[in-house]
Amino acid sequence: MTEIKHGEPETRNATQGEQLLHLVFGGELDDPQRVRFRDLNALDVVGIYPNYATAYTAWKAKAQATVDNAHMRYFIVHLHRLLEPPVG
Repeated sequence: MTEIKHGEPETRNATQGEQLLHLVFGGELDDPQRVRFRDLNALDVVGIYPNYATAYTAWKAKAQATVDNAHMRYFIVHLHRLLEPPVG
């Protein structure tokens, strides 16, 4: 899985009716320096969102709520990139 930089803008704008789906999830890491979750059964799937802006808002709220736990991390996954890979 590729780590997504928070605040990363979309490479294209969603036209009316187009969905650029994003998944927000998180969990406690074994080591804050690596992305390896302590317990996969305890992952927090926050939700799937229709665009980056709403996903970022959800990610930010969860990240700020868990700021006191250095092992807790939340991520945004660009599902639309996985569902519709670039042609070329």
